[in-house]
Amino acid sequence: MSEARIGIIGGSGLYKMDALKNVEEIQIETPFGSPSDALVLGSLEGTKVAFLARHGRNHTLLPSELPFRANIYAMKKLGVEYLISASAVGSLKAEVKPLDMVIPDQFIDRTKGRISTFFGEGIVAHIAFGDPVCKNLANVLSEAIASLDLPDVSTSHKGGTYVCMEGPAFSTKAESNLYRSWDATVIGMTNLPEAKLAREAEIAYATLALVTDYDCWHPDHDSVTVEMVVENLQRNAINAQKVILAAVQSLSKNPPVSDAHSALKYSILTPLDKAPTTTKEKLRLLLQKYL
Repeated sequence: MSEARIGIIGGSGLYKMDALKNVEEIQIETPFGSPSDALVLGSLEGTKVAFLARHGRNHTLLPSELPFRANIYAMKKLGVEYLISASAVGSLKAEVKPLDMVIPDQFIDRTKGRISTFFGEGIVAHIAFGDPVCKNLANVLSEAIASLDLPDVSTSHKGGTYVCMEGPAFSTKAESNLYRSWDATVIGMTNLPEAKLAREAEIAYATLALVTDYDCWHPDHDSVTVEMVVENLQRNAINAQKVILAAVQSLSKNPPVSDAHSALKYSILTPLDKAPTTTKEKLRLLLQKYL
């Protein structure tokens, strides 16, 4: 199955792409269960893309409940090579204001017990992850933002560190100040497992982080409420769609080279001729060019 080279994962507030034409919903089963929702195939200005609502179209899945492996596997099954992940985040820096956009280039993992690898069961692989975001895809996103006149967005920030916490509760003030002492930029609950799995699936991955609030550290904004977040989510979603559309147009004309596309070349330690047949079959989609 090969349907789209470009995938989009929409986070909180971004449950669909209004500009999608010729829409078709596809239910995909994977060796890791069902994705968060049906994948939506459609055209953005003539370019085929695959869209997935990360939490389900009615936001029914907690961050800890997300079927990360199924989501990324389903994108791979559709032929996705470039994955843009939109994500709502809190800001950990005064200069990164609500409604700003951030394209982080680093992650810190504060999750607990999430499965963020396809491997195991007789096949061992260790991907290089020092640079967890595809820099060329991140450049496409940054240039897309710069090309647009976006209402509400005072600044976009290229680079920075995304702290991925477990949730679903927001941070305590002590935690928020700890992350600030680490010079982290934003905090969210979802993107690190996606980034790891996308790298294992040899998909170029970048995050479009949409700032909704100042977390709880800011003395003038010391209480994050759902009402505050939802209002900013709605405003962010409109601008995010414009950025994604511009990025898709750029990708369709000039898809960049990405180291992610050969991430498994030197990462698999187990001789595949010695690996269990059942595991090789389970991971055939990821391993096929190395078998």
